Amino acid sequence: MYERPNQHETPLYKALVQHSQRKPYSFHVPGHKGGSILPSKAEKHYRDILEIDLTEITGLDDLHHPEESIKEAQDLLSNYFGSKHSFFLVGGSTSGNLAMVLANKQEGKPFLVQRNCHKSIMHALELSGAHPVFLHPIFEEETGRYGPVSSKQVEEALREFPDAAGLILTYPDYYGRTYDLTTMIEQAHDKNVPVLIDEAHGVHFSLGEPLPPSSLHLGADVVVQSAHKMSPAMTMGAYLHIGSNRIEKQKISTYLQMFQSSSPSYPIMASLDLARCYLATFTQEKLANSIEYVNEIREVFQSSPLWEVLPSEPGVDDPFKITLQVKGIYDAQLVSQLLEEEGIYPELVTDNQILLILGLEPTFSIVSLQARLQNVYANCSATNLEAHATIEQDVIHGEHPRYQKLAYSYQTLSRMQTTFLPWSEVEGKIASCSVIPYPPGIPLIMKGERIQSFQVEQLRQLMDKGVHIQSQVSNVKEGTYIYIE
Repeated sequence: MYERPNQHETPLYKALVQHSQRKPYSFHVPGHKGGSILPSKAEKHYRDILEIDLTEITGLDDLHHPEESIKEAQDLLSNYFGSKHSFFLVGGSTSGNLAMVLANKQEGKPFLVQRNCHKSIMHALELSGAHPVFLHPIFEEETGRYGPVSSKQVEEALREFPDAAGLILTYPDYYGRTYDLTTMIEQAHDKNVPVLIDEAHGVHFSLGEPLPPSSLHLGADVVVQSAHKMSPAMTMGAYLHIGSNRIEKQKISTYLQMFQSSSPSYPIMASLDLARCYLATFTQEKLANSIEYVNEIREVFQSSPLWEVLPSEPGVDDPFKITLQVKGIYDAQLVSQLLEEEGIYPELVTDNQILLILGLEPTFSIVSLQARLQNVYANCSATNLEAHATIEQDVIHGEHPRYQKLAYSYQTLSRMQTTFLPWSEVEGKIASCSVIPYPPGIPLIMKGERIQSFQVEQLRQLMDKGVHIQSQVSNVKEGTYIYIE
């Protein structure tokens, strides 16, 4: 008779604590020797955690060949999420995205890729030498953002590329919004095409309604989750789940060894063990209380002269995320600055929206939040936001084809020469590096694509609004590097 594993157990964390309690003499790395050697100014914050910052010594297992406590912890993880196999990641979702793409590459076969995916997916595609076909997302008027691709696009792309190496999608998006993923998975599986999901922001969907369903439960073949984003894992802690027999575990494992450190962080791994335990033992009563708290927070933000709160659709939107649509001519960056002056730090600020992410449990007083927001509104009057306002102008959104390939393969691009051009001269040229508003880390201009005029104008507007731009170009405000054809 099958005995269900005890999800209250935390085997890796337990092994680390038991080892530290022995007061061992360390004749091995790391150099802080269990927190005994460190600057005195750091003792308060670091000494305790460094006691369990250990290495692959007897009894503490090996992430790249787990046989003991790490294996037990990963087996518990797999059991809770319902996967064929699950891995701990200490390099964030980035390492998982790299591994799942490289493990599924097939010579001469393209990947079908959602265009507004994270930059780590783009990096994986380039490293794999794959020939991506990008599916362009739909612009949603109700949210004022590019959202998912449509099932019709997926159907059309699969009809033209039935031998695709994989369908790569992001679910949910940065703002916690989901879509009809079930239909797309069925469409791909009808062609025996595996579905690879970057679910960085959805680890807590495993808790069930009223949250949206997890892509793993919907039938995805590989799912990567940033455990640190919405569960109590340390930053850089993530999970990779294999959901079907379409994926070879050994290939995934091989690439994870390539992309992850041979000296993985034990505190991060232990926090992944604890985060799984936390999710697995999170009661429906606790979830209901948390949702009630979130709704009260949402109400507090509703009555503002500066923004509107975008509605949250049950089963579609993550209730733990709140999007503020800054009103009219007000500058979102300046509004965010006023919030931060009162100790309210948002996750993301775009040209006209501010994203707030709440934890799975109450973390501060609603009365205290109300008081701080009243100070924000008072400072708004004192600052005279309208004096800093400009003529209201939405960032333009150009029309992309439903799906497209890069101008040249990554292999061909690697042999081409580059030159720097000002933005006024780059239209129609091929970008030699990506230009990425960050966060959320989704490329506005992709390496290898022909630059269109609306992209340049959109970038100019974003920079004028103070949005942070990542690029390999130090003087990105002046121009960018392009390939010489």
